[in-house]
Amino acid sequence: MSAPVASAPPPRLPDPERVMARAGGENFPVAGLLAGRRRSEHLLAIYGFARLVDDTGDEADGDRGALLAWIEGDLDRLYDGLAPMHPTMRRLAPTGRDQIVDRYATLDALLDYCRLSAAPVGELVLDVFGAATPDRIELSDQVCFALQICEHLQDVAEDRRRGRVYLPLEDLDRFGCTVDDLSASTASPQLRALLAFEVERARSLLDAGAPLIRRLRGRAALAVAGFVAGGRAALNAIEHADYDVLSLRPRPSREAFGLALAQTILERR
Repeated sequence: MSAPVASAPPPRLPDPERVMARAGGENFPVAGLLAGRRRSEHLLAIYGFARLVDDTGDEADGDRGALLAWIEGDLDRLYDGLAPMHPTMRRLAPTGRDQIVDRYATLDALLDYCRLSAAPVGELVLDVFGAATPDRIELSDQVCFALQICEHLQDVAEDRRRGRVYLPLEDLDRFGCTVDDLSASTASPQLRALLAFEVERARSLLDAGAPLIRRLRGRAALAVAGFVAGGRAALNAIEHADYDVLSLRPRPSREAFGLALAQTILERR
């Protein structure tokens, strides 16, 4: 694809400062602190790009498809050696789907979405550390799937208000829940049981990807341990909230994350 004609970013794109603030505050980049200053800048740029795409596809006003196409064109400019127009994309430069589906019938369908949204970020992180081999990418995918699902579980209420459902419809049916149950002020017993099931599924995915830590060294291993620990701490927070993700968004404390990180590092040894 040829580079687009230079034009200012559309006004309906998410605010760049808010995008980067969210990128720096999510569970996913928490391990950037362990990556070292130089790599942390690269990682934050990658997270910022992922956050820009997610926020545009999920929240932007107007024609989201057109806005995502503009971002794609700005990315093409970067790879064509031209200066991107959007501030978030310019930040990505040194580091070198159209989202219209709002619910997923099966786990496999949800994981297909995760392969396009979360998994590429994990591969880019490995590439930053010069460690993006096929076997490591396969393990990274499991970690990324788990982290994406974890974020979905924390954001059930917010996503529902925006017309999105990231709990597989087959699981809702299995536990006797409906999409309308996600709009309640508190979680029903059936929904809590469903959330407990999804939490254990995400934990299993984290466990499946955790051996990646042993295949890395130094700061790369610490960074991935941070990702895994962040996911585990978030899942524990959901459990400690008795799986009620409707009345509040469960978040782990710094102490809970520190404990999860220590346990994850000990597992590596």
